Amino acid sequence: MIDWDDVRYFLAVARGGSVRAAAGRLGVNHATVLRRIAQLEERLGAQMFEKLPSGYRLTAAGEEVLEFASQMEASSHQLETRVFGRDQSVRGLLRVTLAPTLATHLLMPDLADFARLHPDIEMEILSSGALANLTNREADVAIRVVYDRKTLPLNLHGLKGPDLFGGAYMSRDRLAAWRAGAPDPIRWVVISEHGVPDWASEGEVRATGVPFRTTDGQAQIVAVRQGLGIATLNCFVGDADPLLVRVPGAELHMHGTLWLLTQGETRNTKRVRLFTEFISRRLAAYAPLLAGLSVSHD
Repeated sequence: MIDWDDVRYFLAVARGGSVRAAAGRLGVNHATVLRRIAQLEERLGAQMFEKLPSGYRLTAAGEEVLEFASQMEASSHQLETRVFGRDQSVRGLLRVTLAPTLATHLLMPDLADFARLHPDIEMEILSSGALANLTNREADVAIRVVYDRKTLPLNLHGLKGPDLFGGAYMSRDRLAAWRAGAPDPIRWVVISEHGVPDWASEGEVRATGVPFRTTDGQAQIVAVRQGLGIATLNCFVGDADPLLVRVPGAELHMHGTLWLLTQGETRNTKRVRLFTEFISRRLAAYAPLLAGLSVSHD
């Protein structure tokens, strides 16, 4: 009989293209992956991979096994979600994935409130920009900015939330200095992998063509507070920061719509339903803040 765990290791190598990538994904060491692959090959009497300088490539036998292994994986996940979907306990683990900015600048007080209301629910907050695979139960609920509902997988159930807007921000002190005629150049402060968005407008302030780059959103905000220049931020971030102000004349831009996403029968569990109903109400209350309508500006 084939060991399902061996199949999991096979799939990780096939998808990652290397033993190193598979070991990292599975949280095990290099030798464990090799041992598991060898066990599967011995059981099936065929070589699954060809080792190349660029990594591991499936053999013809491996290609056939991949098709059946993927079917086994899908059946396993379907069984797991059906059993999980019948679990109506308000105990147990609840995994929620959302972007770091949403976690740190908006929803952490609400996540803490929910945890206090339901002390027997073990919460795991996956603060990441990547969309966790809900089908594979990497998370139970995803809170994501969605630009087009049609781009979401059909098996995800979506609960629509408020629209999310962003704009161009700079420090209050730097704006005052600019108005006073300070000669210091004003830069775009950007996250390296994104750069300046196409929609961004400098408004009445002119920035130089020499950007200041950071690797994450929090560092970007701190740099703007230091007076380096302008950054595009979500309104709920920029408007809530007492040291920042919108750049005069710069228009807001709709980033997308917040959605609460769940998958299959998982959404029928009591703890998932309790959480999505709770957060949906909180998000609705934040609608003016998310749209940039909650405060007055210079």
